[in-house]
Amino acid sequence: MVSGEPLRTGHIPLLAAVALVGLNLRPFITGIGPLASDISAQTGLDLKGISLLTLVPMLLMGVFAFAGPFLQARIGARRLVVASLAVLVLGSLLRLFAANGWQMVGTAALLGLGVAVIQAVFPGIVKKQFPGHVGLVMGLYSATLMGGGALGAQAAPLIAAAGGGWRAGLAWMAVPAALALWLAARSLPRDSVARQGGVSAIAMLRRPRVWLLMACFGLVNGGYATVVAWLAPFYQDHGWSAAASGSLLAIVAASQALAALFLPMLARSRDLRPWLWLTLAMQAAGFAALAFRPEVAPLPSAMLLGAGLGGCFALSMIVALDHLPDPAAAGTLSALMQGGGFLMTALPPWVVAALHDLTGSFVAGWILHLVSVGVVAVLYWRVTPASYAGAMGVPVPNVDGERPPGQAAAGNARA
Repeated sequence: MVSGEPLRTGHIPLLAAVALVGLNLRPFITGIGPLASDISAQTGLDLKGISLLTLVPMLLMGVFAFAGPFLQARIGARRLVVASLAVLVLGSLLRLFAANGWQMVGTAALLGLGVAVIQAVFPGIVKKQFPGHVGLVMGLYSATLMGGGALGAQAAPLIAAAGGGWRAGLAWMAVPAALALWLAARSLPRDSVARQGGVSAIAMLRRPRVWLLMACFGLVNGGYATVVAWLAPFYQDHGWSAAASGSLLAIVAASQALAALFLPMLARSRDLRPWLWLTLAMQAAGFAALAFRPEVAPLPSAMLLGAGLGGCFALSMIVALDHLPDPAAAGTLSALMQGGGFLMTALPPWVVAALHDLTGSFVAGWILHLVSVGVVAVLYWRVTPASYAGAMGVPVPNVDGERPPGQAAAGNARA
């Protein structure tokens, strides 16, 4: 197995920035579900309106992911991350003053814009700064991203119940965003002059593999978006309190974080499909439990579902980065995968809300995602490491049984 240069003490501030940035990318979404009834009562948003608080940010994550490579080449990754974190601080603070539903949707759009730009450029930063540790560092990034979701789901109802109301339950997220802004400004390397050449985003979009990765990413994260939006209201329909349902969502997110951190370390082979299929099996079991026996074992089911979603997210990001050896090109592919994927991800919460209106239950939505998991399992059959070079039209070094040097999740991240 190829091993890279060990992590140095000098990497610690940058690793801390990676972790803290990741921590801020989901709380503003996961905090909505446990507070949905209060938000609805005071803003007039109905079930479909509440779904916009997830749908709009996901749409923006999709649209602006496509713009990420263009913006990075002209503005620079560091400047984009710092500016986007400032947007997260502003968007969170504005939720203190949201008086109606459309103002809430506006803050969701602002926050989604900030997250979209960060997600588009951050994988490329990781691959460039940690070429021999991409799997490990992407696992850390994915884990803190999911952990931030757990934090949002748990803290939002607790802060709201402590007397601040739902607005304070959402606006507190400005504090960790401000800390991330300070640390990123100090730790991220200065932007260098963008070099020309490589594989362009337009050229990549002509490749069927890019669309396949988009579809897999979108279908899986559509399940995540639905869980974030409707798991807490689903269990509130079964008599759970806002705090208890928020805790269950936090368990999902914590399980996501652990799986996102550890599965990339355990997956030592170049072929990640068996590990991806394992995460899909976990998701299938979780969605089946929600659809058919939600009260039998909610905590184990939530842990299983969360582990499946989190592990699949991290491994999907690594698979995309593994396709190309050049950090800029790999970052572009990751941005495109997220762009198309998040455009798909935006729709399921709204579709599930519409199905709820038609059937009076969330069960049809859980079954929809159970089917989606099966579709992704079939699509990933084509994503073999031997196909990476041909699929992208770029020669990629091949070492039998090992990851090529400099590619994502290089050997020491799995050693």
